[in-house]
Amino acid sequence: MLTVYEWTGVEARALRLAKRMSVRAFAAHLGIAVRTVTKWEAGGAGTTPRPDTQALLDTVLQRATAEEQARFRHLLRQTRTPPPAIWEERACDYETWADDLERAAVHQYRQDHETASLLLNKWLNSTADRHDDQGLYLRARSLVLLGDSYRDQGVLTGPRAACRTYHRALTIYSQLAIPRRIAQVQLALTLISEMSGELDRAARGYEELSADERLSPRDRARSLLWLGTTLSKAGRHSAAIEKMNQAVRLMEELDEVEDWSVAHQKLALAHRAQGNLDQAQRLVAIALANAVSGSPLQSVRLQAAHGHILLSDRRTCDHGLKLLDQAAAMATRYRLGHQKRSIDGIRRDHER
Repeated sequence: MLTVYEWTGVEARALRLAKRMSVRAFAAHLGIAVRTVTKWEAGGAGTTPRPDTQALLDTVLQRATAEEQARFRHLLRQTRTPPPAIWEERACDYETWADDLERAAVHQYRQDHETASLLLNKWLNSTADRHDDQGLYLRARSLVLLGDSYRDQGVLTGPRAACRTYHRALTIYSQLAIPRRIAQVQLALTLISEMSGELDRAARGYEELSADERLSPRDRARSLLWLGTTLSKAGRHSAAIEKMNQAVRLMEELDEVEDWSVAHQKLALAHRAQGNLDQAQRLVAIALANAVSGSPLQSVRLQAAHGHILLSDRRTCDHGLKLLDQAAAMATRYRLGHQKRSIDGIRRDHER
């Protein structure tokens, strides 16, 4: 029987690789936090899991297939452990990097693009030589968040833009073989196609991803909602409403309040485009009543949607224009370029 007398980060990483699991999948398999596995691997031989976790790793190794155990032996033979000082330095760096990613995500949600970009680029510009799995994973997460910032600002193509940044992250996740992260970036790239006006391509992508088991139920529901948005933009409003209603039901089952509110906003616009103004007003009122505060982007979207619907009725047209002005001012303040262009387009259509 294959036995490990004392587990360290080196043996834990070898077991994960032998089982061909991502860090997240291995953590889920063990029933522990992702950060715990990350710290083991960053600490290497200088990190020793707790006794109860050592026993858990023993069990996983004993239950591994003969092929997995053979790979485990081979990986351990090939291990060249860096000096402990390097492991300690990197463990500290990686923990700080992970903390900065959490901070950047909060700033990004608040559309504080400058602070988020400073936090992300600090690591992207200083860690190009970190080629171990954990360094690559954190680099990919940084690129995705930076891509999100570019996307929200409407910077979609070019050397420093959302599309290229997402593709760089996709290359790393493919190298690390993390299916869920690969699918999430593919979803982000599909959104870029929609924003760029490539509606047929975006619709095909959303259709596939809405049934893709690599994604979480929430991301699959979002894919379905965005499929509806794309169909509505293409003038296929009845099909769009059907898909959006499916997404609404899924989001309600998942108790995703913010997504549920966003879905009602998009559903309201689809009904407006179909000429169902009473239904559009009812749905946007639901979206407004259930809006989750904290994201300027969603506030702009809601105000713009409400204003757009009010423009359709002469009695409420002036109020609609006022809401569009407020939304445009907020979009300018938070550098939401794509939203500002959409609002300008609504006003031009109204003036014709």
